[in-house]
Amino acid sequence: MSSVRVHRVVDGPETGPVVVLSTSIGSDHRMWEPQVAPLVERGFRVVRYDTRGHGASPVPAGPYELADLGGDVLALLDDLGVRRAHFAGLSLGGMTGMWLGVHAAERLASLTLCCTSARLGPPGMWAERARLVRAEGPGAVAEAGVGRWLTAGYAHSHPDRVAFLRDMIAGQSAEGYASCCTAIERMDLLGDLPKITVPTVVIAGADDPSTPAEPHGRHIAEGIPGARLEVVASAAHLGSYEQPGEFTRLILERITEDE
Repeated sequence: MSSVRVHRVVDGPETGPVVVLSTSIGSDHRMWEPQVAPLVERGFRVVRYDTRGHGASPVPAGPYELADLGGDVLALLDDLGVRRAHFAGLSLGGMTGMWLGVHAAERLASLTLCCTSARLGPPGMWAERARLVRAEGPGAVAEAGVGRWLTAGYAHSHPDRVAFLRDMIAGQSAEGYASCCTAIERMDLLGDLPKITVPTVVIAGADDPSTPAEPHGRHIAEGIPGARLEVVASAAHLGSYEQPGEFTRLILERITEDE
């Protein structure tokens, strides 16, 4: 495991409980913009960061392992002087959260795992996507990526947001994107789920073609002791962006449950 100093954006009171928001492959901290104001209004200190190889974070030579991405979060918490934080991650961010739940539970107050999977095959698909991105750049997968992120109805009604998200994917580092593909290709957390003792909610999008609730969300919720599964209607893979009200409500419900 290695760590890099990831780019971060911090909002909210310095003394508030910390919520770390972790992103999907192909995105950066801006994907969580809809959640910032509601969390800050409730007194939370919101830490968004760009996963290594994405946004303004460093792009070390790949491939990456999930342990590298988790190590970056631990270094981020250390850098900010945060002993324990609530953690919410979507897709690759959720995978990072599960790794932290297994290996660094003492640093977590709660876990919110959105639109994610503990094992997301087939491995060959991720190897091929990494090859394509290294050869042609992330723009080669941007259109298909947005097609998975948003339902067709939402995309039709919000062409400006489709363009914003398409440009977000296309603007990422080819090496960073491809190296994160390898982390997903090699990931298998199914057997480790019972080791996670952090209070956890799993949120799935009812129309998510990438990590549907059946089987992905259900496997996680059944594997983590005490976890529950929530399925949000009219949400594809980037459910936090398409249905921000309901995702934010569920995140707040989890992080305020033990107050």
